[in-house]
Amino acid sequence: MLEVLRIRNLALIADMELDFTRGMNVLTGETGAGKSFILKAITFLMGERIGAGMVRPGKERAVVEAIFTDPTNAQAELILRRELIAETGRSRLYVNDELRSQDSIKELRPALILHTSQHGQQRLLQPGFQARLVDEQMNRPDLLEEKERLVRELRETARKHEELGARFRNLSDRRELLEIHLKEIEKVAPEPGEEERLELLRAEVRAGEETRRHYQQALDILRGDEQGLLSLLGNLERALEPLARDDDEMAANLEATTAFRQNAAELERRLRRPPREMSNVDPEQVESRLFALAQLKRKLHRTLPEILSLKGEIEENLSFLDACALDMRQLEKKEKHLQNALANLLERLNAERRKAAVSFTSGLAVSLKGLGFSDQIHVLAEFTPTPLFPEIPTLVEDRIRLLWAPNPGQPPQPLDRIASGGELSRFLLAVVSMQAQQEGATLIFDEVDAGIGGRTLNKVAERLNALAAQRQMLLITHWPLLARHAARHFQVIKEIRGEETFTLCKRLEGKDKEAELARMAGMEPA
Repeated sequence: MLEVLRIRNLALIADMELDFTRGMNVLTGETGAGKSFILKAITFLMGERIGAGMVRPGKERAVVEAIFTDPTNAQAELILRRELIAETGRSRLYVNDELRSQDSIKELRPALILHTSQHGQQRLLQPGFQARLVDEQMNRPDLLEEKERLVRELRETARKHEELGARFRNLSDRRELLEIHLKEIEKVAPEPGEEERLELLRAEVRAGEETRRHYQQALDILRGDEQGLLSLLGNLERALEPLARDDDEMAANLEATTAFRQNAAELERRLRRPPREMSNVDPEQVESRLFALAQLKRKLHRTLPEILSLKGEIEENLSFLDACALDMRQLEKKEKHLQNALANLLERLNAERRKAAVSFTSGLAVSLKGLGFSDQIHVLAEFTPTPLFPEIPTLVEDRIRLLWAPNPGQPPQPLDRIASGGELSRFLLAVVSMQAQQEGATLIFDEVDAGIGGRTLNKVAERLNALAAQRQMLLITHWPLLARHAARHFQVIKEIRGEETFTLCKRLEGKDKEAELARMAGMEPA
């Protein structure tokens, strides 16, 4: 039961607190006074989205709080609070002061609120909603859950089967090319990092050859074929010896020439021992291997790392082609099993659904008779066998559409063809009356009396009273005939203070209540 509702800074509502009671709680007021803001606050609390523009101008956030209690257990109390931040448009939900996800309120909502409105009347026209009403009457959630599970699993298996088949067909068309590429790769047999290692070896071999060439050039200069530098220095030394006997300066030159010849002789000995060639490397093999790798790269238009990756992909694809037949057979077998299981379940579900439809439509007809319709009203369910999968015509589910004949002599027709607004209002009330027998949530009726008047309105009032005796109800109405039955009556008004507009709500009793009922009836106050 919704015991307390507090709204702050939402649209025209600055701060409003409403204490509801058991039975019928009525909200009345002039059109445009702000009754819709109160309902919007409740739906926001129950998980609906609203824009940041709904936060009252100048305020940081709008806050809606509610206390729900269990009439049979005074200790059971649920406190909900949801905040809407003006700057970001994001909201936060608290359940018993604990921050919770937005999805958590969707799980709680069915047990807390059953909201009907003119939008609900339009939903009545949708075959999908009509089918859900019958399914609720069937009370076999296990069958519905099992059907959804089998449908999901069958779709997933069929998707895998189709993807597997498409891949098989694609690879089968390319198999010959894949095998050619694999043979070319295996013939060369490249290894990870091989090209880099070979290029480094080639660089080292070439550097060694260049060094030995320079050794030989220097040695040739020193030794020469006929007269090298060493021979010439010896001749120079012998030519300077007689000159140095009587000339001190020439003696110094002779000494320098001798020292230079000795250094050149030592250099010649060192040059006769050049660096050795790399004994474990054959330059021709290195060049041949690099050429083979380059040829493979040109053929496949890939780098060596890409070729190595391609080799793995080709091997995987060829292995897939070899094993695919077995996988395809297993998926086909699974599909057949799921199809058979789903076919058996649909047979049971369709039978249960037809029985539930008979019970639902007969109960609905009885309820409608109590709302001012003819005693000869007929409501029935039309079943259309519909394949769940176009490609599997054996998997057929009964799709439901409600038909009715509100007056004698009329053939049954869909609601959307012959139902007026007032008839839809009563039809919705009849549906809610049937749901109310199984649920305990607070009922919210938003102008369910639209399009109704006269004696029919009395019938609606009787039904609402009967429902209010079983369940807590929030009723928004413009009819005094309904409002006078309220266990608690609230008046919603709009008030302008200076340059600001406020929506206010006050509880009415005694003379104030009588004055509001008179206003609703169009009577001047006494």
